[in-house]
Amino acid sequence: MRDITIQIYLLIRLKTGRYIMTDIIGDIHGHAVKLKKLLRKLGYKHSKMSGFCHPHRKVLFIGDYIDRGPNIPETLKIVKQMVENGNAIALMGNHEYNAICFHTKSKEGEYLREHSIKNILQHKETLKQFHNNQEEYDSYIEWFKTLPLFYETNEFRAVHACWDSNHIENLREILTDNKLDNNTLYISVIKETGFYNVIDHTLKGKELKLPGEATFTDKDGTIRKEIRIKWWKNPEKATYRSLSVIPIDDIRSKRLDDDISDLPDKNYYSETEKPVFFGHYWLEGKPGLFRNNVCCLDYSVAKGGKLAAYSFNGEEILDRNNFSFV
Repeated sequence: MRDITIQIYLLIRLKTGRYIMTDIIGDIHGHAVKLKKLLRKLGYKHSKMSGFCHPHRKVLFIGDYIDRGPNIPETLKIVKQMVENGNAIALMGNHEYNAICFHTKSKEGEYLREHSIKNILQHKETLKQFHNNQEEYDSYIEWFKTLPLFYETNEFRAVHACWDSNHIENLREILTDNKLDNNTLYISVIKETGFYNVIDHTLKGKELKLPGEATFTDKDGTIRKEIRIKWWKNPEKATYRSLSVIPIDDIRSKRLDDDISDLPDKNYYSETEKPVFFGHYWLEGKPGLFRNNVCCLDYSVAKGGKLAAYSFNGEEILDRNNFSFV
C-alpha cells in the first residue's frame, strides 16, 4: 500500500509541475553491489513490488549500465524496475547505443556496428553474463531503444556525454520524446550525415585530433590520436592541454601548448546557463565540480574508482557538499 501511495504522489508532483528533488547517478557499468549501496546511502528503500524507491526523491541515471562490471543483469534489473515504477528516469549512454547497433542489422543485412575485435571486447562481459539467456538480453536491447538521449527541466539539464545547444535543438526537431526510432537509428551510423555527428557528440563527447604524430594509449589499451575536449570551456586562447578532459602530460609533443583558438567549433556551454550533469569521462579522485554549473558524475567505478551521485534540490549554483559516493 505504501509503494502505491508513493507512486501516486510522484505522478501528482510531475503533473502539477512542482519540482521533485533528484539524485543524479553516474556510469554504473554493471556494478550492482555499489549501486545498491549508493541508493541505500541516499535513503532509498527496496521492496519486491517496486524496487528501490524514496518518499520524495527520484533518480536520474545518466547512462552506461552495461559492459565491464561483474553484475550487469542485476544492474539492468534494478534500473529498469525503478524506471517502470516511476522512481527513476534512465538516459541512453554510448554503451547502450553501441549495444543496439552491435545487435541490429541494416536494411542491407550488415550490423550497424562492426563486429571487430575492438568492439567485441567492449561487449565481452555483457555477452558472457547473458550466456544462455539470449531472450532476456534481446528484451533489454529493445528497452535500450526506449531510453531518451537527453533530459531537461526548468532547473537543470542532463546528457550522457555532451550538451551542445545546437545538437540538442536538432534532436528535438528530429526525434519523438527525445528517443531514437529505427529510421533515425539507421541514419545515425552513416558518417556522411550531419546526424552522425549530432549523435556521436551527444553520446561520446567532442574530440580533437592531436597535433602532428602525437598519440596516447587509453584505459583499454587502444592507441588514440584524438582527445576528448572540455565542451564547457571557452576555446578562445585554449591549448590542446587545457582543453583535454583527461590530463595529457604523458603525451610527448611540444605542440600540446599550441594555441588552437582557430578551432572550427567554438560553441561551448557558458557560465550563465542552467546546471548540466553528465558522465562518460572516467574521472579520478574525489567527486567535484568543473564549474558551479557543470558536473560530471563518472568516477571510473569500472576501473576501481567510485560510483557517484549528486543530490540536486533546485539550486542555481551547484554545491560540492551534495555529492555522495561509494
